[in-house]
Amino acid sequence: MLILGIADWLEKLMLPCLVRSLTGHDCPGCGFQRSVVFLVRGDLARSVQLYWSTIPILALFTFLLLHLHFRFHWGARALVGMYGLTTILIVSQFCYKLIH
Repeated sequence: MLILGIADWLEKLMLPCLVRSLTGHDCPGCGFQRSVVFLVRGDLARSVQLYWSTIPILALFTFLLLHLHFRFHWGARALVGMYGLTTILIVSQFCYKLIH
């Protein structure tokens, strides 16, 4: 029940996309908030369908926080790779949305 309460709370906090409201087109981040809500609710398939990059973004920030705390000697290189992969995923999803 606590998780559903958190999901409902997150859903109430969702911000409207300024780019979408001004242009009528999705921005590269459109779908992230809804995807996180579905992920918190346990609906992994719907979460990935809405925004492919949600899990890599959350993994990136989790690893970043761990690296800041534990100072892994290889952490900076891993973060650069994770940033690159996440950027590629975000750009590819944005291009996919533009085409379809």
